[in-house]
Amino acid sequence: MATLVKGADPSTAPDAVVVRGVTKRFPGVVANHDVDITIRRGTVHALIGENGAGKSTLMKILYGVQRADEGSITVNQTDANFSSPTDAIKAGIGMVFQHFMLADNLTVLENVVLGAEGRHGIGDKARAEIRRLSDAYGFNLDPDQLVEQLGVGQRQRVEILKVLYRGAEIIILDEPTAVLVPQEVDALFDNLRGLRESGHTILFISHKLDEVLAIADDITVMRRGTTVGEAKPGTVTKHQLAEMMVGSELPSPETEESTVTTQVLLDVADLTLVDDRGRHLLKDIDLTIHKGEVLGIAGVEGNGQAELVESVMGMRKATGKVTLADRNLAGRDTRERREAGIGFIPEDRHRHGLLLDATLWENRVLGHQTRSPSSKGMLIDQRAARADTDRIIAAFDVRTPSRETHARALSGGNQQKLIVGREMSGDPVLLIAAHPTRGVDVGAQAAIWDHIKTARRNGLAVLLISADLDELIGLSDRITVILRGELVGEFDPRTVTPQQLGAAMTGGRDEQAGEETQ
Repeated sequence: MATLVKGADPSTAPDAVVVRGVTKRFPGVVANHDVDITIRRGTVHALIGENGAGKSTLMKILYGVQRADEGSITVNQTDANFSSPTDAIKAGIGMVFQHFMLADNLTVLENVVLGAEGRHGIGDKARAEIRRLSDAYGFNLDPDQLVEQLGVGQRQRVEILKVLYRGAEIIILDEPTAVLVPQEVDALFDNLRGLRESGHTILFISHKLDEVLAIADDITVMRRGTTVGEAKPGTVTKHQLAEMMVGSELPSPETEESTVTTQVLLDVADLTLVDDRGRHLLKDIDLTIHKGEVLGIAGVEGNGQAELVESVMGMRKATGKVTLADRNLAGRDTRERREAGIGFIPEDRHRHGLLLDATLWENRVLGHQTRSPSSKGMLIDQRAARADTDRIIAAFDVRTPSRETHARALSGGNQQKLIVGREMSGDPVLLIAAHPTRGVDVGAQAAIWDHIKTARRNGLAVLLISADLDELIGLSDRITVILRGELVGEFDPRTVTPQQLGAAMTGGRDEQAGEETQ
């Protein structure tokens, strides 16, 4: 393992990672083809590309989860032919995945040392090393604090601390800002600059082109499984990067003229949810959504968004009133609420949106098995379900070999487009969209935005939950902020800024906050 040199000039240092001619094939699919990337030591190197471009496969090869069929990889000038993540970790590579892998009921120390007890034990020596790393990179983490007490940004620092604790010099970050508010993004970037200054190499995978331009030293673009271009932030715009990625202009979430009517479609009053320890997860939630209106909910994850969605869907037993198009949903289960006209895009598509080992047509039926065209009396109408799956594939540009393909084989963006197509079928009255474009590329993002805009024009009411504040501001007719289970303020998307929303989401005040009402 090479020795890190604090503040070394990356232009004179040996390359950290060199990928040449890497090709990876799966049955019927070439995931990577002749990929070439050079990552300079002591830099932040951004890797961008649409879903299905081959980024994830390449990262799995680099991290030892899969092996390339052709080509070569060198790490710190040594041939790397990893057969497992353990080999990659020994070579100084660490990976922080988009979905955090932390145990909430354990402390920071326990999460960090889990699986690496042999390095510094599990006691004072480990605690001292964690404090040293935390102080060195400005993480400000208490080794003895429970992870369940940490905010999203702090949890991400724990994930980075885990790989540093294991001696990582090369850190792969997969969509690291997907769930962060602007202030947390700024803090993360400060941490990354500190790591870069100490000689670490960061491989930064993201779909947020503004952030790529703000933090990266070098940028590599992938499309259809191969590398198609390289750039430096000072020489390229985000519009040019978007065109390199997907061959089109950068999409915008902005809606056209207002389509809001006076007809209330969703009325939620005094919605309260208490956990088994007597803590309020939701408290006295009041909100309305009109026909043709998008109501955006902004909040740091863990402040009640998921509980609000699940309470409206009937997945949790909350008190209060939920009325959909003048129909009282009190006491109705999730199936009945769906049948009343609620479409649901869940925040975790793998956990709540798909059966990964089922075919696409079977996933078309999921959650809709009692309604046309999926049902015929008490039975599933397979022929009609298959035909309607073909319609969704065509209308929502789901890129797949066929309707018989298993959902697991699709890229994240295509999985999401399948879910959006399914949930917008059957003319729903209300669409609950929780993070509808999380982890998808600009092409899939644009398609999903367009479908939401079209449905809004046709009178659909939308409850939109998103960590992408530009998306919230662009799509919403009104935005309300949720903090510790309560709605704490309403903002006008035409005048509010992401910074002002971020301040409200974290309990701060912005003196320039404009159109806020209490």
